[in-house]
Amino acid sequence: MSLCDSGQLNQVVPPCVAPIWDIHRGKPAKERAAMPPDVLVVYKKNFEEVHDKALATVRDALDELVSDRGTSISYKARETVNREDFVGRDLVIILGGDGTLTSIAHSIDSDTPVMGVNSHPRDDDEDGSYGFYMGSDPKHFADDVRSALDGGAIVNVLPRLQAEIVTTSGKTVLSDPALNDLIIANTHQYQPSRYRLQRVPDGNYGEIDVIQRSSGCLFSTFLGQGAWFRHVADIEGAAFPMNEVNGWYLFVSRDLPREEREDDGSYWAWTSEPTVMTSDMHRGYIVSDGWDETHFTRGARVTVDLGGPTLRLLTFRSTIHDGVAHWIRA
Repeated sequence: MSLCDSGQLNQVVPPCVAPIWDIHRGKPAKERAAMPPDVLVVYKKNFEEVHDKALATVRDALDELVSDRGTSISYKARETVNREDFVGRDLVIILGGDGTLTSIAHSIDSDTPVMGVNSHPRDDDEDGSYGFYMGSDPKHFADDVRSALDGGAIVNVLPRLQAEIVTTSGKTVLSDPALNDLIIANTHQYQPSRYRLQRVPDGNYGEIDVIQRSSGCLFSTFLGQGAWFRHVADIEGAAFPMNEVNGWYLFVSRDLPREEREDDGSYWAWTSEPTVMTSDMHRGYIVSDGWDETHFTRGARVTVDLGGPTLRLLTFRSTIHDGVAHWIRA
């Protein structure tokens, strides 16, 4: 049995699933059959020639789809999209790099397939984008998009971090979901972040209940650890159990005083349990994937876990976890 078949690394939909255009939520079967797929393309626009060329290649391939199949295609620059643009889409194509995808993904729900296209691959230019989440590129796009619409793509169901804020008045606010990482800190980064840190017993670290002063707490998904977490915490050489990578996350208190860096999960942890921070800061914020800020004040209780909506990310020649196999152990 392969890792994909076992379901331990990815929740993968096999290539024999129904074509994407059969998945029209809330529409009668007869109406679904008559409707062409509705595709949204979100692209990075910074007036660099390499990205303009990639967009032209994508447009040419999609023009052929419109001619062949009557596919409905819409185009939006990254800076102009909002959540309503993604509602009811059968496929969202994001053209750019990892930063483009993570900055947009927080607006996409767990039912909408997302196809990343690396507009400036590092294989072609050392100054290009690594494109970890980008399962396609301009060279393969014409074939890949048809594979996606015909149900031939690998569907990687990825967990996302999310923070829930409960204010002192009892109001509940959710942060944007984070595909890579989420930070909670004092809005004035030159001042320490003060908070009470708690984590319920999880069988590994026991109960955590401490008062800390740090530079803020950083949380990372398994896949997101290479973006920031490994630059903050020394976990080089660490590998994580195959059956935990979709349900556990990483935590670290940044710049915690050395004498407080206990090996009990209060300094850093790999855990599946919610982490609770009660603010003792005049004003703090949560930032998901380096994008929008969600603010809170003293006394607010912030709970972080992998309860955010999942992301259905399409890849074509390998699963998303194949690229980080060195971080995984049986």
